[in-house]
Amino acid sequence: MQYIGIDLGTSAVKLLLVDDAGAVKKSVSREYPLRFPRPGWSEQDPEDWWNAVTDGLQELTENGRIPVAGVSAAGQMHGLVILDENDEVIRPAILWNDGRTEEETRWLNETVGTALLQAHTGNIAFAGFTAPKLLWLKKHEPENFNKIKKIMLPKDFITYRLTGAFVSDYSDAAGTLLLNVKEKRWSKEMCELCGVRETQLPALCESYEKAGAVKPDAAAATGLSAKTIVAAGAGDNAGAAVGTGAVINGRCNLSIGTSGTVFISADRFPEKTDPAIHNFAHANGKFHLMGCMLSAASCNGWFCKDVLNTSDFGGEQAKIPEDLPGRNDVYFLPYLMGERSPINDTFARGCFVGLRPDTKRDAMLLAVLEGVAFAIKDNFEAVKRCGVEVSGSTLVGGGAKNPLWRQIFADVLNLPLELPRTEEGPGYGAAMLAMVAAGAYPTVEACAEKLVKIRERILPDPERAALYAGRYEKFRLLYPALKETFRKLA
Repeated sequence: MQYIGIDLGTSAVKLLLVDDAGAVKKSVSREYPLRFPRPGWSEQDPEDWWNAVTDGLQELTENGRIPVAGVSAAGQMHGLVILDENDEVIRPAILWNDGRTEEETRWLNETVGTALLQAHTGNIAFAGFTAPKLLWLKKHEPENFNKIKKIMLPKDFITYRLTGAFVSDYSDAAGTLLLNVKEKRWSKEMCELCGVRETQLPALCESYEKAGAVKPDAAAATGLSAKTIVAAGAGDNAGAAVGTGAVINGRCNLSIGTSGTVFISADRFPEKTDPAIHNFAHANGKFHLMGCMLSAASCNGWFCKDVLNTSDFGGEQAKIPEDLPGRNDVYFLPYLMGERSPINDTFARGCFVGLRPDTKRDAMLLAVLEGVAFAIKDNFEAVKRCGVEVSGSTLVGGGAKNPLWRQIFADVLNLPLELPRTEEGPGYGAAMLAMVAAGAYPTVEACAEKLVKIRERILPDPERAALYAGRYEKFRLLYPALKETFRKLA
């Protein structure tokens, strides 16, 4: 049987056709526009997602000639999608990387208080979360706020258009700051704070559960059969974790894409929490800890393309002397769009520290790669404060394709890193969730054990790991020294 996983990303959707043995038979992708109507704002039209998905599904199924048993979506988290009583999209979706809610986030954390937020949701407020967006909308666009009939997340919009089922899964709902994650229910207290009725929120289910079947009109638009089962799906990070086998207690997945995430699977909601780390539900029905930085591989793309004016990333990195990693005296703070975990500061910005008249471009490029790795290590340190020790991790995303960068990650983290044989991101995990929903596998864990294989292991270099340990301590001094300066410059 064939299954489809949909990865609804920030700049494009990627769709995978996978058989029940885990082989990827075909993939297609479709891009859509990303709009920045004001500095720090980030929006998309949900209809662009739907058009891209339907077009991609038609190609993937060869206009309905390839039978598909199940489909599921894993998507960008936290985005605010609102529909009116006629099921029309009211305004463009406000995305995960939108920074307009600094005032609302501060009100939640400082006035409502982080202790109360953690008691009701398990998390503190971050600017990218959905609840601050609702508060912003209520204040700045009351006419749109008053029209709301349904509130949903990006991938849930696709599920809704496919099935007509107004549902969300726990892993994605956990990132709204409206879910009591430990008890797996919408928080009445948070709904009241945001002026939201629970009837405006989707029904909740596990990621691997059946949300519904494809509607006849959606079948005509996509090439899917009306008998095709649609699983509830997952947030993109939980979907990626399923696809890399991070579904067993203590297993970690490190993803270096546009953003960077540290994802650690847990059987239980953690007894000890750290406000820097997200405590979310997992797509396997359990829980996970996660740290997320907003700019990861995008830092490398920015420096090479926009500063050095080159797309030859490999050629630029080849100029870095072999003895420079671990001994570089230039530092880079990778906060190009502000930062989420662990500093939670929308005012933070990227900067180089330690430039001298003899500083060369190779040292600056290396500082960018190292700065992202140091910021990821910040998240690992926060996880340790929760009493969780990580002994190794899978590594995925665009950054994982870079041999120099993945060795830097292994050395900075002083951890062995594994590269999965099939690295297709959230879409592969979504296809696996569809398999479980359709009955091909009894559990997510059983599916992962059968399908996820490792192709390469990167071990840390002891000498460089020791050098990076010293450099990391210096890196940790920079943000606290600049924190107030960032705020004053803003």
